[in-house]
Formats: sequence, structure tokens, C-alpha cells
Amino acid sequence: MYIISSKNMLKQAQLGGYAVPAFNIHNLETLQVVVETAARLQSPVILAGTPGTFSYAGLENVVAITRALATEHRIPLALHLDHHETLSDISHKVNQGVRSVMIDGSHFEFEQNIELVNTVVEYAHRYDASVEAELGRLGGQEDDLIVDEKDSMYTSPEAAVEFVQRTGIDSLAVAIGTAHGLYTAEPKLDFARLEKIRHCVDIPLVLHGASGLSEADVKRTISLGICKVNVATELKIAFSDALKSYFIEHANANDPRHYMQPAKSAMASVVEKVIHVCGCEGRL
Repeated sequence: MYIISSKNMLKQAQLGGYAVPAFNIHNLETLQVVVETAARLQSPVILAGTPGTFSYAGLENVVAITRALATEHRIPLALHLDHHETLSDISHKVNQGVRSVMIDGSHFEFEQNIELVNTVVEYAHRYDASVEAELGRLGGQEDDLIVDEKDSMYTSPEAAVEFVQRTGIDSLAVAIGTAHGLYTAEPKLDFARLEKIRHCVDIPLVLHGASGLSEADVKRTISLGICKVNVATELKIAFSDALKSYFIEHANANDPRHYMQPAKSAMASVVEKVIHVCGCEGRL
């Protein structure tokens, strides 16, 4: 098997009324957890990496491990550039084999966002790489991306129509009240806004900031047109909490082949839960 674009994955999800989860990965162990769990449940998945992840783990390493895992488990995998911001960075990674891209120009004014997204679409589509873009802006923090609550804004359905038409993107990330990182208060999602966007736009819609949302809320967004659900913080918390607990109980532990196992198991439980919530088990 091989690394693929996420375009057909999301189109199939749109037709089938489910969502494909995009799990943020950081190293060998987190890649293994997501792929092994997806293979066991026969679920399509997207492996998402922020610029910080690719800097930490190494682009060639991540691509090589993803290819090896796809071959080992005989499933196609979408390796996705999450919240990338420049054409030069994206083009370099596409040239190295990545086939799913998110260009984040949401911090720019509308026209500047369109201009940037167009350059990425033009380049990525030459290599059969899918492109996701964001309209509106989520608050919170994900890796090096920090957005103050006062700077966050919701996606306009009317603007979404123009944005999609003028850019030719394959999927649209919408801002409906979710946030990156941990929620400081119970999130109040604008389901009516999501429904309006779905009626106006025919490409797959993406939900960022799913960590911490209730299962009921996630399922409702899927019923209203969300086809890709991003999960990051919840995975990191499960992994790190289990790792810390292991060291507390085994102060002299020094073999990563042993102390990584509880962390991987805890993260796998979250991956399995999200796959169930997204309704994508058995969809390969």
C-alpha cells in the first residue's frame, strides 16, 4: 500500500454519512498506534502533522515510516500537512511524497487568504495532492499556533461559497465555536451556522478542535456535513498521562520498549473511541 490523497477518502465519507478522523502524530509510537488501531478496525484514517511535528521527527522519517506501516498493514494512508502556512514549505513536503495539504491562511484578510490558497491549490493539484483551507479562525493553541479568543471568528456561509468557488479547494475547515487545545468552558457550537454552510457548499467540511467535545456534539456535526474530524490534544494527554503514571510506579524503568507500552495502549483507546464516534469502522 501507499500514501494517498485524502480527497477520495472524504468524498466517500460525504456519500456515506460518516467522518474520517485526522489524528495528530509526533513520533514512531504515535504513528504505530493510529495505524495499528485503524487496521484492526478497518477504518480509513488521516495522519496529521503540524510543521512542528515534521521539524521534530524529520520529514523523510515520517514519510518512510508511514509508507512502511501502510505496506505492513495493507491499508492506504493519508499523510496530512496540518496548519501549514507557506507555499515553499508545502511544496517541499509534497515533493517528498505527502499528498494531503492544509494551507492555513485564516489569519489573513479574505482576499489575501484566497490569493495564498490559490498558489497552493495550483501546485498541489499537479501532484494529485488534496488541499484543505480554513475560513474563519479557531481560538486556542495547537503546537506553535496560538490564537487569542478575541481574534477568533466564525465562518460566514456566504463567504464560504465565494471562497470555495474562487480557490478550487477539496475540503473546507469551518469555525463554528470549536477551539484548539483544552476548552476552558463548555463549548457552544453553532449548529445552525454549520447547517447553512452545508447547504451552500458541496465539498467535504472539516471540524478542527474536536478534543474535549462530547460524543453527541461530534455526531451531530457529522450529521450536518462534517466529513473530517481533527483530534490532537486528547491523544497527547492520554499518552503522556499513562507514561507519567508508569514512571511513578516504576521509578527505575529505563527501557522504552517497556515504558512506552502503557502510553501506546492509552492512546489507542482514544483512537478507537474516535473511530467509533465518527462511524468509519469497517469503511476501508
